[in-house]
Amino acid sequence: MARGGFKQERCAGCRLLPSHCMCALRPSVPTRAGVCLLMADIETLKPSNTGWLIADVVADTFAFGWARTETDPALLALLGDPQWQPYVVFPRDYAAPERVVHALPPPEPGHGATARRPLFILLDGTWSEARKMFRKSPWLDHLPVLSLNPDQVSQYKLRRSRRNDHFCTSEVAALCMSLAGERMAEQTLEAYLDVFTHHYLQAKNQLPIAWDDAAHERLRELSAAPTRLPPSAA
Repeated sequence: MARGGFKQERCAGCRLLPSHCMCALRPSVPTRAGVCLLMADIETLKPSNTGWLIADVVADTFAFGWARTETDPALLALLGDPQWQPYVVFPRDYAAPERVVHALPPPEPGHGATARRPLFILLDGTWSEARKMFRKSPWLDHLPVLSLNPDQVSQYKLRRSRRNDHFCTSEVAALCMSLAGERMAEQTLEAYLDVFTHHYLQAKNQLPIAWDDAAHERLRELSAAPTRLPPSAA
């Protein structure tokens, strides 16, 4: 899908100016957990959107546009797929207490690869859009709500927020991967976001890329490291 923002020619792969392309750095980490993005109307058109970073890193990433009056049948099928245990990732203050969880249950002994895989549902939009999606999606009402308790502040620099506890979509995905025991995916998402932020801002300000900075070096180290699925997937 085309993305707005830059008026110059953009790379079809990473949505940046060709001079600041980061396609060659695209990482991929095998994970047991999956991500489902519910995207507000124009979120995919925003050049600062970070949902596509998740799709690059996590193979089982599904994306759907959100509408109040209709729901994609493929989305409902995904949520009903018995291989997945969906979690709506949202602050606990907006959900009934009995729906709220703060951690994932450990897999039952002996189940191993047959245990249901966590599927993190991320509401991708502005804070007001995300609240609207949460309130007006009755087909999510039966699902547990995963409330995160991060001990850090957001490092996202491409949009302004009045609150330090508001995170961009990619940061939320990294926190979810941490809860799922997907340490490599967590670290890779963090490093990939740092690199994307650098490329985006350098392109916006017409400055060259610092290919040897700490962010690029960290991503290269993670990309070269051997990866494996969490023990529960074995």
